[in-house]
Amino acid sequence: MGDGRREADAPIEGPPFYHPAFEDAYRYIIDCYEVEPREIAIFLPCAVHKPYSESPSHRLFSGVIGSALARDRYHIIIFGSCGILPGELEMMYPFAHYRFMLGRVRDDTVREDFLRIETGRIAGYLEKTAGAYRTRVAYCIGLFREAMVAASGISGVPVQVYPSERNLKRMRFVLGCPFPDGSLSMEQYLDEFGTALKEL
Repeated sequence: MGDGRREADAPIEGPPFYHPAFEDAYRYIIDCYEVEPREIAIFLPCAVHKPYSESPSHRLFSGVIGSALARDRYHIIIFGSCGILPGELEMMYPFAHYRFMLGRVRDDTVREDFLRIETGRIAGYLEKTAGAYRTRVAYCIGLFREAMVAASGISGVPVQVYPSERNLKRMRFVLGCPFPDGSLSMEQYLDEFGTALKEL
């Protein structure tokens, strides 16, 4: 057991969505884990820093969410290169044992594989939890956004996605942004996200 434990705790190299430990964890969440029903599901992208909730971006997102909604109204779900998981499982292996940034990948095959795998995993979660939430909101850009929109269409479960297309188009050419859509930490996106949450 000791040897297996050390092996399980070892850092995972490369794109995590290919790794069997992430498929095993996904199957556990879909097949075994009981999701506690809440009024609102909030889907947030994974982060390089682990645990996700202590990353600078998630602390920023938590501040926006906390100022808009009472804690007992919503459930945080993390998704992206990690697959998809209820936020309370963020310390479960393998979710705290990898370091990967999809935005730096230039290999089209890897990016296409991510989109295919992640779309399927999100769709599976949306189908599993179709009756668990009254409404669903996702805060994401780039390939994460593409996967969320596609999964919503496949599952038939609606998800409100922010930033809005209008806001993305307005901000797309901001100088100094490392990615085409900028960063989810940008004030213009956070303000829109907070307003949308308050209107729920």
